[in-house]
Amino acid sequence: MAIKTVIRTHRASIRNQRQVRDGLDTLGFAAAKLWNVARWTAGRVWNACGQIPDDGALKSYLKSHERYADLNAQSSQRVLEELDEAFTGWYGHRRNGNEKANPPGYRKHNGEHPRATVTFKEDGFKHDSKNGYIRLSKGRNTKAHWSDFILCAYDADPDVAIENVQQVRSVYEHSEWRLHIVCKHEIETEPPGDRTAGVDLGICNVAAVSFGDESLLYPGGALKEDEYHFAKKRAECDDSASRNARRLDRKRSERRTHFYHALSKAIIAECVERRVGTLVVGDLAGIRDDEDGTPKNWGPHGNLDLHGWPFDSLPSALEYKGEAEGIDVLRKDERDTSKSCSACGRKRKANRQERGLYVCDECGLVANADTNGAENIRQKVPPNPPAREDRSNGWMAQPAVHLFDRREGVFAPREQVTKTNREP
Repeated sequence: MAIKTVIRTHRASIRNQRQVRDGLDTLGFAAAKLWNVARWTAGRVWNACGQIPDDGALKSYLKSHERYADLNAQSSQRVLEELDEAFTGWYGHRRNGNEKANPPGYRKHNGEHPRATVTFKEDGFKHDSKNGYIRLSKGRNTKAHWSDFILCAYDADPDVAIENVQQVRSVYEHSEWRLHIVCKHEIETEPPGDRTAGVDLGICNVAAVSFGDESLLYPGGALKEDEYHFAKKRAECDDSASRNARRLDRKRSERRTHFYHALSKAIIAECVERRVGTLVVGDLAGIRDDEDGTPKNWGPHGNLDLHGWPFDSLPSALEYKGEAEGIDVLRKDERDTSKSCSACGRKRKANRQERGLYVCDECGLVANADTNGAENIRQKVPPNPPAREDRSNGWMAQPAVHLFDRREGVFAPREQVTKTNREP
């Protein structure tokens, strides 16, 4: 039995919503205003010298600005860090060939500032675990007097211990404020076993899992249907910033998040059942670049899929859930795993044929291409020597397929998921 330290974010409702709403509104508006000031400043520097200032430069320049003092100092710093992250993400999209990506804009809607999320770090909150209260600090400009603060009475899930709080975020969701409380927990874990499994990530098949003697395939059809459905509905909105457009964006994000949550939960459950102690996941860093470092070009349709693919969502979720079950989740370079034969090691791009078929011209292996890739990834962690027996008609050629059941919100064997459950 091992003791592990894990970080978890718990969502909590606020019992005294009426008492704290105005105060949280003020801080939410202040965060939006500071973002806009920083965005305007970054734009001026960008136009003047062609360089976008990072969060360090913005903190140094804006720390004496009146908007900076509307929030606790650490909360203001976090707003500037978020802007820097937004610019970095936009630049990454453009570098990878997504010409439709736009730089971060101003936080306004019909001339009004929205209620932005506010982050409170160690100096910005006090936690009363005994009575279920969290005290949030205001900025110097938003205090009525020197000791003014916002006292939130919160309710979390009854089976969750709110302890060792690291940071708190006030988030405006569904017309009311909620708290996202980040806690550090120590948990006892024991690996389910000593076996190793490999996961190959993809777009059509979101994940293929190899256990060395059997394999599972998780198609991403339901996720792709959602993406096209919401993109079509979004295009029908006259105003891209309208309430309906924001509702569609929120629903699209929630469905995607749930899909990856259900998928990671299903994979970890299969690993526990098969006594897997180590799960190896293909590391897709640089997937959008060719070998010479230039952005890949898969054509208009292919680029839309490639650049809209949140390839880090599943590995992060697997790490999160695997940790709680005592499973070590490792990321290994997946380069050439789709070209190499998992039985004999022969590497040849032409072996991967159409419709997901892999046929080795050296040893005669016939396999599902994604399963072959997952087995190659599994073999990256010893002791997992490549098996040499003929598996052309076995588990590599015919993986078990699990589909997303929309009605239940879980993954299940294909024969259990009806067509009606797969409609968006």
